[in-house]
Amino acid sequence: MAVTVRYFAGARAAVGTDTEVRDATTLEELVALIVDDHGAKLERVLTACSFLVDGTSTRDRAVALHPGAVVDVLPPFAGG
Repeated sequence: MAVTVRYFAGARAAVGTDTEVRDATTLEELVALIVDDHGAKLERVLTACSFLVDGTSTRDRAVALHPGAVVDVLPPFAGG
């Protein structure tokens, strides 16, 4: 099932794009897919990231994703 992944700040730099579409049913599955494709640099960034799934913050990687979900990958931001 297709979900949109949006990358911000260091995650975007590690991936080299700001948005991509992936097929995943859970956040855990999605993270595994993007790490497999984008490598160790992204994996290091993800250790500090939080995620928004359809605008709701979560660190629970077992959360289910529905078709058309939007997942924002958010590294820590400095400042206000």
